[in-house]
Amino acid sequence: QVQLVESGGGLVQAGGSLRLSCAASGRTFSSYSMGWFRQAPGKEREIVAAISWSGGNTYYEDSVKGRFTISRDNAKNTVYLQMNSLKPEDTAVYYCAADQNYRAVVAGANGYWGQGTQVTVSS
Repeated sequence: QVQLVESGGGLVQAGGSLRLSCAASGRTFSSYSMGWFRQAPGKEREIVAAISWSGGNTYYEDSVKGRFTISRDNAKNTVYLQMNSLKPEDTAVYYCAADQNYRAVVAGANGYWGQGTQVTVSS
């Protein structure tokens, strides 16, 4: 079992930055690939970024490339999403997710999900 708790969301002006954190329970965190997803009102949940268990592979949705960075610290059981140059269209609830299969993470077929953290970007 893996439990995921997100933090770091909030209200920020366009052009600003936020760093989301996702703390995972369990001693096998380092064997899980991780992802960040988001869901805006009236829209389907979409992947934002993913990272393999070792950190050697990463994936980014096109609209966030060059602005967002996913990283992980296996010693702290934590995955991060650094978000720079935020835009109003980045406003959404952001979810952390985990699965032992990297491709499953990218496909959104994750075994474990967090409760989400709200990110609001004002114009």
